[in-house]
Amino acid sequence: MAQTFIVKGAVVTNPSANNIGRAVFVRVTATADTTGTVVDKDDGAIGTFYLENGDTVIIEKDPGDKLTCPTSKVSAVGSPRS
Repeated sequence: MAQTFIVKGAVVTNPSANNIGRAVFVRVTATADTTGTVVDKDDGAIGTFYLENGDTVIIEKDPGDKLTCPTSKVSAVGSPRS
C-alpha cells in the first residue's frame, strides 16, 4: 500500500538510542523481523513495538524521546494528519 508523507530528514539505519533529529513523527521500516523500543530523554521506558520484515509504521513521540530498532530504516517525517 502506498503512503504519502513529508520527508524531514535523512534515513537512519538500525538506530540505537537515537532521537532521529528530535522528530515528533518517525517512519520505521523493518528490514527483518524486529522489536523496537522507545525511551524518554531520561532513558525511562515508554514502550516497545514489533514489526515483521517489510512492515512500515509511523510513530509519534516527543522530540527528546529516543528510538532503538535493530534491522530497520528510520526517518523523520511530517505529521500524517497535516
